[in-house]
Amino acid sequence: MKLDLSEFNDIDFENIGGWPTQVKVVFAIMLAVCIFVASYFLFVSDAIAELDKEQRQEETLKNDFKAKYQLAANLKLYREQLEVMEVQFAELLKMLPSQNEMPGLLDDLTFVATDAGLKIESLDWREEIQRDFYIEFPISMSVGGNYHEMGQLVSGVAKLPRIVSLHDFVITRGESGELAMEILAKTYRFKEGAELPAEKPEGAKK
Repeated sequence: MKLDLSEFNDIDFENIGGWPTQVKVVFAIMLAVCIFVASYFLFVSDAIAELDKEQRQEETLKNDFKAKYQLAANLKLYREQLEVMEVQFAELLKMLPSQNEMPGLLDDLTFVATDAGLKIESLDWREEIQRDFYIEFPISMSVGGNYHEMGQLVSGVAKLPRIVSLHDFVITRGESGELAMEILAKTYRFKEGAELPAEKPEGAKK
């Protein structure tokens, strides 16, 4: 159908029924387009946004379910690992010095140093450091000797029945040619009634 533009001249909006057929068709199409656009912005766009939101939530729930399913499937293994860790932790606790054994550690370090052939310049407790679930007890040591004797000291400390770690080695050579070593030894004691920080099993959400 060929559109005759002359029919759009002098349109009487008070007599819509008398409009030419082509004019009625064009205005009907324009009205339909306007209604469609208005409907989209008023109803459809909100529905699409809600659909996107629900789809994202569905994906989140699927990931949560997958993670929880993996945990449930490996629950028996996690319990077995927990039992092993509890046994290992109990063994480590036995290696920490009790309050009554703390003074004896200085004697142990003195024996290890002298047995290695080192000369002890100083050996003193520092102020204890409170941690989350344990207490740290630093001991400052100053000894003199040679490299071989210092190596024997480190080896001897590692063989002590109680846990003692060595930190902050500083070795200098004096005017006489003898080596001097400053070292910080640390031992630890578990706080009674303290709880260890919970560790999430592999696969759990952080």
